[in-house]
Amino acid sequence: MITTTLAASTPARSLAPMAGAGFLTGLRVFSARSLKHSFRDGESLLMAAILPIMLMLIFTYVMGGAMDVTGEGATSRGDYLSYVLPAIIVTAAGFGASYTAVVVSNDMTTGFMNRLRTMPFPSFTVLLGHTVSSMVRNMLATVVVFAVALVVGFRTDASVLQLLGSVGLVALWILVITVVFAVLGMVAGSAESASGYGFILLFLPYVSSGYAPIESMPHWLQGFARHQPMTPIIDASRALLNGQAPGNAWWIGIVWCVGFIIVAVWMAAALFPKKVAR
Repeated sequence: MITTTLAASTPARSLAPMAGAGFLTGLRVFSARSLKHSFRDGESLLMAAILPIMLMLIFTYVMGGAMDVTGEGATSRGDYLSYVLPAIIVTAAGFGASYTAVVVSNDMTTGFMNRLRTMPFPSFTVLLGHTVSSMVRNMLATVVVFAVALVVGFRTDASVLQLLGSVGLVALWILVITVVFAVLGMVAGSAESASGYGFILLFLPYVSSGYAPIESMPHWLQGFARHQPMTPIIDASRALLNGQAPGNAWWIGIVWCVGFIIVAVWMAAALFPKKVAR
């Protein structure tokens, strides 16, 4: 009798599942988390800005006076700075994105991803948060590199539209390399392995038209250098940055970027559910 009375007087609890956080809330939370970790990691942040500046100064002042980028003999260091700047930026983007592989691998191997499965959060927003954070970190580094390049003598004849096109291509490549490293971090067994798997990608800009004309390379290397993804991206970005027409390089570069993203997203969609369930 007493039990029946209490049951009748106690409001019935809703058995509906918790709504949880939506996609946008999860993306905002994990992007902020990843950004905080990035800015607290002073060494990585310093390297993201210092490394491209050191590369730019070394290539410009040590080798810039001896490089022939026009086919008419050695050019000035200012001309070489205009030539090499896009390559410096995409090279630095690769090193910055490799940090993403390390932090994603840490989240996967320390059980953080699996703990999220017990919470009303879409787990894949962690990967997207790392991607957003890497984009912000690399774009800030790009701004710093541009600023230092202006200080040491870089000048451009590009229109606003050409500048936006050049920056857009660089930003697209930063997105590509970040997504690729996020996938590598997901599939790697450790943070060290995740960083090592992407090692080859970090050298692609050196074997392209980024630092020296392809015609100056050995004949057996020219085919790879001419047709690998970095060459059209760098060529188009360089042409736009210097106020010139990019030719076909811009759409070839975009096709490479879109192809990389499609493959990386497909791999993430196929492998992520299996990885978080282990």
